[in-house]
Amino acid sequence: MNADLGHRLRLITILDVGSAGGRDIVSLGEELLTAGAPTLQLRAKGASAARVYELARPLAAIARAQDALFFVNDRADVALASGAHGVHIGPDDLPLSAVRQAVPASFLVGASADDPDEARRLVGDGASYVGCGTVYETTSKKDAGNVIGVAGLARVVAAVEIPVVGIGGVTLDRVDDVMASGCAGIAVIGAVMSAASATRAVRELLDRMDGAP
Repeated sequence: MNADLGHRLRLITILDVGSAGGRDIVSLGEELLTAGAPTLQLRAKGASAARVYELARPLAAIARAQDALFFVNDRADVALASGAHGVHIGPDDLPLSAVRQAVPASFLVGASADDPDEARRLVGDGASYVGCGTVYETTSKKDAGNVIGVAGLARVVAAVEIPVVGIGGVTLDRVDDVMASGCAGIAVIGAVMSAASATRAVRELLDRMDGAP
């Protein structure tokens, strides 16, 4: 596993426009980066490419200034144009092999898988990391797949050598159980976007992550 990448992926905070409650996404992203978030991902389901680019470009610049990683969900074209470090693609997006052929070698491409065979296929196609879930039941993603539990996450972790990030219903009190799977980190939406203080939520998650067994 790429240890440096795995460490930076220990907490992916997903800036979900649909969960923002009217808050300015760019300002929120800057707040989370200031709180120490190592990686942000912009998720704007249903938004036009122009709108995603409008949000992604300043977020990419802020993330680079803070030495943090920034990903765009779904849209490899917008990720490249905005200066993001990478893209995270799902099963309904462009095939990973096609994305990998179209981007620079240093560009990070994350992809979603919830079973070992699919994860191994993604590695063969050039994935930089795997987002694995749904670990727990969640209401933050309407397109979330079946719940696989920590045991399912552990099976994917054991199948590949690249970083695996657990996603889906991960909360502060579940961090230790999730990390016991051997995964590199977690990705969260509701645990931060629905928190009374997003800054405090990021700091508490990082404290728990850094102290996890």
